Amino acid sequence: MNVYLDNQATTPCDPRVVEAMLPYFTTVFGNPHSAGHAFGHAAAAAVEIGREQVASLIGAEAREIVFTSGATEANNLAIKGAVRHRIAQGNKARRVITVATEHKCVLESVHELAAEGCEPLVLPVQPDGRLDPGLLADALRVPTLLVSIMAANNETGVLHDLSLLAPIARAAGATMHSDMAQLAGKLPVTLDDCDLASFSAHKMYGPKGVGALYVRRRPRVRLQPLFSGGGQERGLRSGTLPSASIVGFGVACALAQAEMADEARRTRMLRDRLWEGLHRAMPGLVSNGDSQHRLPGALNLRLPAPLRALELIDAMPDLAVSTGSACSSADVVPSYVLTAMGLTAEEAARSLRLSVGRFTSSADIAQAIEIVCRALHSLAFQDGSTCLI
Repeated sequence: MNVYLDNQATTPCDPRVVEAMLPYFTTVFGNPHSAGHAFGHAAAAAVEIGREQVASLIGAEAREIVFTSGATEANNLAIKGAVRHRIAQGNKARRVITVATEHKCVLESVHELAAEGCEPLVLPVQPDGRLDPGLLADALRVPTLLVSIMAANNETGVLHDLSLLAPIARAAGATMHSDMAQLAGKLPVTLDDCDLASFSAHKMYGPKGVGALYVRRRPRVRLQPLFSGGGQERGLRSGTLPSASIVGFGVACALAQAEMADEARRTRMLRDRLWEGLHRAMPGLVSNGDSQHRLPGALNLRLPAPLRALELIDAMPDLAVSTGSACSSADVVPSYVLTAMGLTAEEAARSLRLSVGRFTSSADIAQAIEIVCRALHSLAFQDGSTCLI
């Protein structure tokens, strides 16, 4: 039996989400921007319901939600769009600040702005994976256009304290953006001190290929669009909206809002059970990152030497885990997130990402521990220890 423990890479679409989407592929197939007939009206109404459901989950107004193809596009639109608009309005600041453990799309977006005269500044994190607020405050002594800090890390699940960090950025006059793709649907979202925030449906049991950008209305945040087109989404993101995907995104948000508290308790319990079982199997096992401030289903584990993560993964094809973010897990280089936290390249190469999700069962956890134990034996990694399940 295969066991899936890579829910930070993507989640399976909830059957209730799929069921809600199906009519919008066949019978309610109209273009939501076709205003002259009932087919378009029905699709447009469904899109607006989805927009309201996304907004409700994150505590925003529906008109503050801009639909995108996912969090990568939302992050690019937020960072490049906000910075370019502020410069076009005559702002003399040029610094753009982010953090070394951000998703690649955030880091690359910030670095690309250097070609437009900006000064990218990437702040280091502490060994627990969190940003020191004092370091951010010092960096903001230089006039800054934008700060981008993710809410929850995609590899370790470590949570930044945005309630402390975001006000520092905004008090310094910077636009505050957060990549919240990993947080939303798992823990409550707070936008009190964020101007922009990015989300992705497939991280919360919705379909792939759709996401959203929260754009604060009061005080209003303005962006330059990334590309030209028909002016959909208030002119910020042109292109025909995918009605079925947005319906699914909305239902996924509504389900998360209704079930989040119970789901967080259950996934945390299963994660802790997984950790205990694996630690018994490998007494030298270490958890990477802050153990208290992290997503309820997240584990990032450093294997005892000389065992390497890729060797263990190859020895257990029926267990889905990864070495890092899905966009870079095929690379042979160690995780930049872990090395930014102070791990050596060798230590990072011994690290695994595991994540428990909505459809993970107690039986899955027991099976996963058994699979790891079999793999350890096949690799002749005894080291005087015995797998205890």
